[in-house]
Amino acid sequence: MPVSNFSKTSASSQNDSSFISVVKSVGAAFLGVQSNKNRERDFTQGKLSHFIIVGIAGAAIFIGALIAVVSLVLP
Repeated sequence: MPVSNFSKTSASSQNDSSFISVVKSVGAAFLGVQSNKNRERDFTQGKLSHFIIVGIAGAAIFIGALIAVVSLVLP
């Protein structure tokens, strides 16, 4: 039984790290500093839907931050 518990823990930590790696990859792509190695890893191991969802959320946060800054600066 401990082996199956270990695999479940490993899979859950792998999902967390893959989410973090997707966020890092999308952030690097926004800034234009994505390394070729990471880009190739994303194309071979990542799911397109995850990148689209994180990209849309990142763009929405960026636009919201711009609107907030402009609202604070302009009376």
